[in-house]
Amino acid sequence: MKVAIMQPYFLPYLGYYSLLKQVDYYIYLDEVQYIYHGWIDRNRILKPNDGWQYIKVPIKKHNRETLIKDIIINNDNNWKDRILNQIIHYKKKANYYYKVKNLLEYVFDEEFTTISQLNIAMDKAVCDYLKIDTPINVFSKMDLNIETPVKADEWALNICKALGNIEAYWNAPGGKEFFDEKKYKDAGIEIKFPKINLTNYNQGNAVFEHALSILDVMMFNSVEEINKMLDSYSFI
Repeated sequence: MKVAIMQPYFLPYLGYYSLLKQVDYYIYLDEVQYIYHGWIDRNRILKPNDGWQYIKVPIKKHNRETLIKDIIINNDNNWKDRILNQIIHYKKKANYYYKVKNLLEYVFDEEFTTISQLNIAMDKAVCDYLKIDTPINVFSKMDLNIETPVKADEWALNICKALGNIEAYWNAPGGKEFFDEKKYKDAGIEIKFPKINLTNYNQGNAVFEHALSILDVMMFNSVEEINKMLDSYSFI
């Protein structure tokens, strides 16, 4: 069985969903420390003209050691309407604007306390839209007894050991230098780093903006076209 373990990001880029699609089992790692200026509570979409802008979910102040699963959304801030307003400009040039808008509104109809809850619900909605049926679980809800990680790259290793029957662990390519591959080999687990082959598509602008949120991809491409993109990758 192939497994991937990632933190729950907010509407991440295409490569995140390619990884999710290609494995047999996917786990959200939500019991690690939240890192500022990452992708947990924000991502990037097009500006009305050239360039890109952030869409962001406001979070409440918290201690530096707070785990991702305990990061609270600041629902006093009208962030849902702000994000919906930020995508209105897509209506002029994106064939799938209304489908994407409806997907966002469907998720936003639910009230979320934590950023982790929101991100996972959003991912599930995106997966349903893209017809991705990989089984998904959340580490904090699995009651999985793992060895205490000594180093950060041992979280995935120890989870794989506790699960058993894991032949391969797949991770995003950005983590290749971060992992001690020998640890995995010694445990009988192959570690692989698939890199999606990102291709340009028509964004309606003079300059193509690379690696934006999955929202941008969904605005301009059909489900069939997106799945071809998701299946185009190589190992590094």
